[in-house]
Amino acid sequence: MTVASSGYGRDRRRVRYPATPGHRDLSRHGSPPRVVVVGAGIAGLAAATGLAERGCHVEVVERERYLGGRVGGWSERLADDTVVGMNRGFHAFFAQYYNLRKLLVRSDPQLGRLHRLEDYPLVDACGRRDTFRGLPRTPPWNALAFALRSPTFRLRDLVRMDARAAAPLAAVSVPEIYARLDHLDAETFLRDINFPEAARHLAFEVFSRSFFIEPGRMSAAELATMFHIYFLGSSEGLVFDVARDNFDISLWTPLAEYLTAPSTPRLPGSVLFHLGVSVDRIDTEGDGFRLADDTGATTRADAVVLAADIAGLRRIVAASPTLGDAEWRARVAALASAPAFAVHRLWLDRPVRAERACFLGAGGSAPLDNISVLDRYEQQAANWAGATGGSVVELHAYAVADTTPPPLARAELRNRLLARLHSMYPETAAAKIVGETMLWRQDCPRFSPGDFAARPGIGTPHPRLVLAGDGIRVDLPVALMERAATTGWIAANTLLRQWDAAGHTLHTVPARGRSAFLRTVATRERLPR
Repeated sequence: MTVASSGYGRDRRRVRYPATPGHRDLSRHGSPPRVVVVGAGIAGLAAATGLAERGCHVEVVERERYLGGRVGGWSERLADDTVVGMNRGFHAFFAQYYNLRKLLVRSDPQLGRLHRLEDYPLVDACGRRDTFRGLPRTPPWNALAFALRSPTFRLRDLVRMDARAAAPLAAVSVPEIYARLDHLDAETFLRDINFPEAARHLAFEVFSRSFFIEPGRMSAAELATMFHIYFLGSSEGLVFDVARDNFDISLWTPLAEYLTAPSTPRLPGSVLFHLGVSVDRIDTEGDGFRLADDTGATTRADAVVLAADIAGLRRIVAASPTLGDAEWRARVAALASAPAFAVHRLWLDRPVRAERACFLGAGGSAPLDNISVLDRYEQQAANWAGATGGSVVELHAYAVADTTPPPLARAELRNRLLARLHSMYPETAAAKIVGETMLWRQDCPRFSPGDFAARPGIGTPHPRLVLAGDGIRVDLPVALMERAATTGWIAANTLLRQWDAAGHTLHTVPARGRSAFLRTVATRERLPR
């Protein structure tokens, strides 16, 4: 397999975490372990893949009737009975998502079901525009070039910044950055270093809200880690791939076919999916576990991977008094979800203008955060647009309410989103809405100041119970979908070690900043003024 197809990217300074040696096929050494994976999102699918490839018998229990979790895809019908693809909104597959790509190449060795976008423009309410097209990939020149060509950032702004206070941003070390900055919110930190306000709104606010939280409630350590992953810690660049079709077609149906195919040397184990089933309770039973679900069935397992979302994890642990100790259970109970968000998808009777970007980030344009033109990159949407002469447009509103609002407030938000769309893309004002969906969710993990230290990790008090997901602590420079995939692989590796089985090699961007000079400055005490 080539470097390009393996998903490991072009950055020669990426960090490799070698697999532990051991058995390649546990089914040849007695009865294979039986593992239940709770949750079929990215984390659960990575864990199931890692275990099945070492000969385990894996059963995956998923509450929804589709795979992929928050990156899942399904079908809906418009008013005219047309079947259309639907999902929870745009996702960017960055080149530095090594461990997610490691999962996807199982069923797509050349990653041909992903498509690289040429740009990802950001526009603020004043019409100022940033672009990632043509940036150098090598740090720190990528960040410097982005800043100096931005209409909201000038050379004088760079001079006015408090370089010593800003040093941790340029010299991140994971997990040490959390000890330095996790007590601060991102907005306060950027203000303290004198980062220009206009640039904050156009760049950092757009990125922080991709974590489904506004800068004033996001940890400054998470912001710094994000800056490291995408800019100063990686030379993979900031343009990204998108799925060529709805996520079920492009990603998860092919992976499920790989996992459920007859036993092969590469997949000596087996995977069985139970969709539309919710786990109610997990009890310890000797060295193993007994799981009860909402169908009334019980399943026995030698090990369990809990890869549910935050609410699901809290619910299951609260209903399972024999799991863990008091301190661990308190950590799980303290986990919180980010504010609610909305995805408004529109099927319009006419196209948007040809020069519109596939994906546009909107800064300072509340409640609108992003506009996607799906028929520019997603096959099902393109087929519909080609057949009707219309277009499929998606509007994202992140962190719009602490909880999902009542119907009247949701209707008001819909109208505000449409007004923003018509203002930014005036040709849509005259379009007839052929179909629309407004999806509300509140199930993304919260990354607020102080959350990191209390967050439970992959290991638990029971050696054969492990956690996985993007809300689970892992002391590596990963975020969002990549955090989910990484924790899933590590959860599998954690269990495989107990059975003397070989693990799986992982990769990340470097765990600390690349510049020795910036690291030295960052570790010095700040001088008094």
